Order: sequence, then C-alpha cells, then structure tokens
Amino acid sequence: MDREERIRQRAHEIWEREGRPEGRQQEHWDQAVQEIESEGSEAERGPVTPDPAVGVGSDPAANRPGG
Repeated sequence: MDREERIRQRAHEIWEREGRPEGRQQEHWDQAVQEIESEGSEAERGPVTPDPAVGVGSDPAANRPGG
C-alpha cells in the first residue's frame, strides 16, 4: 500500500473515531500524516530496548543515611 493510501485510511479512522464531524478533513489529514511519519521513523530506528540502569537508585530515601 502506498503512503498516500495509508494516510487516507488513517484520516478516515480519525474522522470516525471523532464522531464523523463535518469540515475537519484537513485537520484529520494532517494528523494522519504526522502519525504515519512517526510510525515510519520509529521503524527506521528499530526496536527500543530498556536501559537496565534506568530507575536504579531513583528512590531518594534509599540514598539517605538511615533511610
């Protein structure tokens, strides 16, 4: 499926999700473009693996003497 067709389908999904409002076609199209582009850049970066060091020692009370 080409990019424009993916955007068209996503804009339609957004329109339906928002209750099919009139006169917001451009807003839905722009939102769809942003979402599709975001998905593309995430796919280019590859899967995100958590950093095992994140969260270690994040409890300030644990770092205080007697705490």
